[in-house]
Amino acid sequence: MSTTADTIVEASGLTVDFASGKGLIRAVSGVDLSLKPGETLALLGESGSGKSVSLRALMRLHPSSAKIGGSVRVDGRDVLAMSPRELSAYRGKTISMIFQDPGLAFDPVYRIGDQIAESVMRHERVSRSEARRRALELFERVRIPSPERRLDNYPHEMSGGMRQRAMIALALACRPKVLLADEPTTALDATVQIQVLLLLRELQREFGLAIVFVTHDIGVAVEIADRIAVMYAGRIVESGSCRDVIRNAAHPYTQGLLASRAHGTLAPDQRLRAIPGAPPDLAAPPPGCAFGPRCDSFAEACARAVPENVRVGVAHEARCLLAAAAMAPA
Repeated sequence: MSTTADTIVEASGLTVDFASGKGLIRAVSGVDLSLKPGETLALLGESGSGKSVSLRALMRLHPSSAKIGGSVRVDGRDVLAMSPRELSAYRGKTISMIFQDPGLAFDPVYRIGDQIAESVMRHERVSRSEARRRALELFERVRIPSPERRLDNYPHEMSGGMRQRAMIALALACRPKVLLADEPTTALDATVQIQVLLLLRELQREFGLAIVFVTHDIGVAVEIADRIAVMYAGRIVESGSCRDVIRNAAHPYTQGLLASRAHGTLAPDQRLRAIPGAPPDLAAPPPGCAFGPRCDSFAEACARAVPENVRVGVAHEARCLLAAAAMAPA
């Protein structure tokens, strides 16, 4: 993982383990992430690949029973060494999160404007009237219609798209440097989805945000991201610029995701190509490459050890023996 002095997010060898009836489950295994101010990184993969678990580890939102290993530094601070008081100041002020379901992020018995104002007051020494003014300003920036009236709405009085905009306003209330977006457009229809993506890009330019965007939709990743990291079974199996990963996919899993995506209107007799099988049970992962049982190019060597990352471009890497063989000198 390449880092520079202006890197604001740097995770190295990140692991997340959960205890279960089957024993210890490693949901994230040796993940490296880096992010610069104003940059967007998309974490792409199927459900259960470790995307959201990695995202929550950056904020230490997992229960105390979870074991987080490796190194996580955000804005120059060691996140894994923070005390509860330091974490409380860190969340919201330095880093904030847009959750997949905004309905669950808001308390249903309090007005949304009051909840945003409370967040501002918790981190900054401002009056309630000033905090409410900030909430109104944010509602205007995320283009919520009739913002003054909507401040007094309860969560159930807003549509899904409007709640998502309110969730973005809440995430930006304390002017964080890093924004984590956990599939924020999944539950929205196509038109509202595009509006939210355009809004996020506009707000990123305005605030200089670094964004980590979790999605299983390649189309969304292409629209929002500068770089893409493809995750499978808790590991990053391919990473690089959006252009490199989409145009020159080097890992069979990435290639499978691209092949399963519809391009335009399908003919009546045309079928999308699905990736065979299902993601592995992380309590009993297969030996070697976790994607091996689903891979058309599986070879005996793939089961011997977890493949190392191989550089297939200037800033493009893939964790695959096929990629390694392709890059080997003739």
